[in-house]
Amino acid sequence: MRKPLLTPREIANKTIETSVKKSKLSSIKMILLGIFAGAFIGFGAHGYLVVTQSLGKFDAGFAKFVGASVFPVGLMLVILAGAELFTGNNTMTIALMSKKISLNKMLKNWILVYIGNFIGSVLLALIFSKTNLYAGLVGDNIKAIATAKVNLTLVECITRGILCNIVVVLAVWISTASTDVIGKIFTCWFPIMLFVLSGFEHSVANMFFIPMGKLVGAGFTWVEMWTNNLIPVTIGNLIGGAIIVPMVYYICYIKE
Repeated sequence: MRKPLLTPREIANKTIETSVKKSKLSSIKMILLGIFAGAFIGFGAHGYLVVTQSLGKFDAGFAKFVGASVFPVGLMLVILAGAELFTGNNTMTIALMSKKISLNKMLKNWILVYIGNFIGSVLLALIFSKTNLYAGLVGDNIKAIATAKVNLTLVECITRGILCNIVVVLAVWISTASTDVIGKIFTCWFPIMLFVLSGFEHSVANMFFIPMGKLVGAGFTWVEMWTNNLIPVTIGNLIGGAIIVPMVYYICYIKE
């Protein structure tokens, strides 16, 4: 009989096993599955923008909660349909610490998947920019969100990025614990809802939010998108998702 739930130690070992498989993917598969993941997260981000377009005028907290309730569909698609997400793959460091994969293979996965995530996110934003769905309040909403993200300070980007990917990799971690579809949906929904509601910064989500804002008229440059947000947020995501969570679980469940 199949176990309905894995223990933390079993999750750690399963994560190592999965990381080894990820490290062996061909370059084209890493990029293609990365493109899908970028688009999947972008679909969740689009849903967030649609449901929050006018709610913020009445209650900002409630608007965030409603939007945060929709956004997790992105990670659900990544986990259940199959895709490669840079932030989720940050847990591969636990396999590196266990000497099951090499540094080169891990970095290759991260770099190609990151590139794929960016391509998928921007392609989706380009398609949405041609649909006329971003006219009116939705367009105003994304311009305000994208502009706010580009105007965050360096410290804000890094700290919000750290907190974000602690929660995101924990979502991936506990989704590994579940062996059925409903369990995986709920284990994705609660943590991702929390990170969006909390206002944390996710590099791949921002690969959609910020270009989407720029494409509909937000007043910042493409260079500012990278220097003011994506690069520092990515650094924060790496600290939270590739160092803090995997290191603690490696020490507690894997290291002899």
